[in-house]
Amino acid sequence: HDSIGLGEDGPTHQPIEHLASLRAIPNLTVIRPADANETVEAWKVALNRNGPTALILTRQKLPTIDRDVYSSTAADVSKGAYVLADTDNAQAIIIATGSEVELALAAHEELKEQGINTRVVNMPSSDLFEEQESSYRESVLPRNVRARVTVEAGATQGWHKYAGIDGEVIGIDRFGASAPYKTIYEKFGITVEEVVGRVKSLTQ
Repeated sequence: HDSIGLGEDGPTHQPIEHLASLRAIPNLTVIRPADANETVEAWKVALNRNGPTALILTRQKLPTIDRDVYSSTAADVSKGAYVLADTDNAQAIIIATGSEVELALAAHEELKEQGINTRVVNMPSSDLFEEQESSYRESVLPRNVRARVTVEAGATQGWHKYAGIDGEVIGIDRFGASAPYKTIYEKFGITVEEVVGRVKSLTQ
């Protein structure tokens, strides 16, 4: 189980702390793909890495990202993070991983309808991203865009680095609860509405 998505099994089966713990292990590459195609690319990365790789996979039914709409290729998983959706003169950046990428894309579309331009950055692996050239990292997360919202259904530890001093981090810094997963996500604010609200608070 990669998050609170297995709601009915309760907090004993909701690994709130696992992602932060795994990312803290030296020489372990952690990858949390957003769909089936990214999972294929993550396997390829794992086979070519020196050292162990942890693939963090959800049990939820996730849609396959439409690469005709969001033009980046799933092979960009190898870069650790990449721009999945963008607009001209983006006012804010939404950063997400795994099953929360779907929420980030939905928030991006809703904000666009409200006249707020955002960029969605999919970050399946901060380990791989930190290995990239500084010029690439800057192209994905330009320092002049200080309005940033990160979203991941787990402990917020580590995400403030990417949100920055002016950004917002959506996550869970307590143990979970027992209820259907949609109810759990609403209870902890892992929703499109929460992402939209945080972005608006930073840009208006």
